[in-house]
Amino acid sequence: MGRKKSTLADVVLDVIVMLPWWAGAALAAVSYVVLHRLAVPVVVTEFRGGQIGSAAVHVMWASLASAGQYVLPFFFLLGAGISAWKQKKRRSLLAGISQAKGANGINDMSWHEFEMLVGEAFRMQGFAVSETGGTGADGGVDLVLTKGKEIFLVQCKQWKAYKVGVSVVRELYGVMAAKAATGGFVVTSGQFTSDAQDFAKGRNVRLIDGPRLLGLIEKAQESLAARHALSGQKNQASPPVHASADPHCPLCQSAMVRRTAKKGNSAGSPFWGCSNFPKCRGTRPIT
Repeated sequence: MGRKKSTLADVVLDVIVMLPWWAGAALAAVSYVVLHRLAVPVVVTEFRGGQIGSAAVHVMWASLASAGQYVLPFFFLLGAGISAWKQKKRRSLLAGISQAKGANGINDMSWHEFEMLVGEAFRMQGFAVSETGGTGADGGVDLVLTKGKEIFLVQCKQWKAYKVGVSVVRELYGVMAAKAATGGFVVTSGQFTSDAQDFAKGRNVRLIDGPRLLGLIEKAQESLAARHALSGQKNQASPPVHASADPHCPLCQSAMVRRTAKKGNSAGSPFWGCSNFPKCRGTRPIT
C-alpha cells in the first residue's frame, strides 16, 4: 500500500510533532507575541511620492500577521499535544511489554504501535528518532535515527509467522547507499532467513530478531528507570543529621565537624561543616 501525499500543513505539523511537547508550546507563545505586534494596522493619512508601494507592503504583512497570530500558534499547540500524547503512548508501550510477558505483548500490537515501540527503544539508547509514518504495515524506511552527524535507517517488520527474507535486507541496504546513511537496522518480532543473515554479514546492517528486540526493550526500560532515579536524587535535598550521628560531607564524603554560624540570620546556630573547609564548603543542618 502506498503512502498518502502530504500537504504543506502535514509536513509542518510532522516537524512540530518531532519536537518535545514543551518546545511546541514555547514556539506557540513566541509566534503569537511576534505576529500580534506585526498585525497592527497601518494608518496612512497622506501619501507622498514613493510611499504607495511601501504602504501596500505594510498592509499586506499586517493582514498576514493578523491571521497568522492565531493559525501558527494553533499548529504549534496541536503539534505539542500530539507530541505529548505520542510520548505517553511510547512509554506505556514499553511498560506494557513487561506486563504482557514480552513476545506475546509485541505480537498483539498493531504495526503502528510496533514502530512506536521500536522507536522509543532506540530513543532510550540516545538516538534522535524521526517516525516517517505510512498507511500500511510496510512501506520502506519506517524510522530515521540520528546521533551526532550519523544517520541510521530502520525498517520494522512485525511478522509473527514468517521469516524476514533477504530481499528486505537488500532493499534497506540500497536505500542506505542512496542516502549515504551510516548504518541500518531491520527489526522484526519474528526471525530472519539464513540468506538474510548471510547478506548482512560484513555490511553495516544489523538484524534484530524477536529475542534481540526484547533485549533492546529491556535496556530501554533500564535507561528510563535510571533517569527517573537520577531525577529523584536531584530533587531530594540533603537530609538533616542528628547531633549524635557521625556525618559525612554531601559534596566530598569527608568527615564533618560541628561549627557555629557567626554571620547572617543563622548566627549562633550550630551546623555540620566539612573538615576540608575552605577547599570544600559542604554543610549539613543539625537537628
